[in-house]
Amino acid sequence: MNYISLLLPDFLLILSGYLLCRFTALNERVWAPVESLVYFLLFPALLFTSIVKSRIELNSLLFLGCGLIITLCAVVCAVFLLPKLPILRGYINPTSHAGGAQTAYRFNSFIALSLSERLAGAQGLFLMAMLIAVCVPVVNVFAVWPMAKQSNRHFLMELRQNPLIVTTVLALCVNMLGFEIPQLIAPTLSRMGASSIVLGLMAAGAGLKLQYLSVDKVLSVSLLFIRHVLSPLLCLLLLHFVKLSTTETQILITFTALPTASSCYVLASRMGYNGPYVAGLVTLSVLLGMLSLPLALSSL
Repeated sequence: MNYISLLLPDFLLILSGYLLCRFTALNERVWAPVESLVYFLLFPALLFTSIVKSRIELNSLLFLGCGLIITLCAVVCAVFLLPKLPILRGYINPTSHAGGAQTAYRFNSFIALSLSERLAGAQGLFLMAMLIAVCVPVVNVFAVWPMAKQSNRHFLMELRQNPLIVTTVLALCVNMLGFEIPQLIAPTLSRMGASSIVLGLMAAGAGLKLQYLSVDKVLSVSLLFIRHVLSPLLCLLLLHFVKLSTTETQILITFTALPTASSCYVLASRMGYNGPYVAGLVTLSVLLGMLSLPLALSSL
């Protein structure tokens, strides 16, 4: 399978947003409202649709537990250990860490769903959707927490105001109650979700300033190492002790090697952090994903 061809469109969308913002009349004043539209409306529509459609089954609890364990390990490494390691703490800017830590454990849901369907058909798509439903609330809570703490904001207030977390909780409630999206509005929500990917990636490119990546090199390398090296290695280690089906194994290793979420940039910007720096991490993560995904899958 040609994984590069699957990831290349996302990178090209980021690049097109960067070029449009720098060399056309579609400058930063145009992209700021687009960023708000994606964050408050379009991406929540994608989250809601993906989570409501997935049905969590008891026989998949071991598989879901493995995904949650790996996610929490990445969270602990990125949020709690990096600022305290004696070798690294002198090189890590607390503000950059608060805004960028999320890139180490959040994941690109759109690439996840596309890849899983190619790898294992409807069953793979179903398993990945369940992983997304379980892990999205966790990673979004921990994405908000460091930024709220660093800026002395009220954490619970930030959670209540975060449209991604509110949407995820609402979608999980709808899922557990057994409701389905009415057919009358399902196509509209689906199209809104699809547009969030395109506009979100282009907005990330529009906010990209590559020079910001050179400011916190140690932090950048550390976060991308956790996302693209440590997480897949933890997955392979866990798979030595836990017996999953072939499809579950494929989907789990894919999940751990995914590029980070494009909405990391939007969340950091909306909370007053260095959006261009986070956009640079997202871009590099997409590039590294072209390597980490094939390597992780070939390790099986």
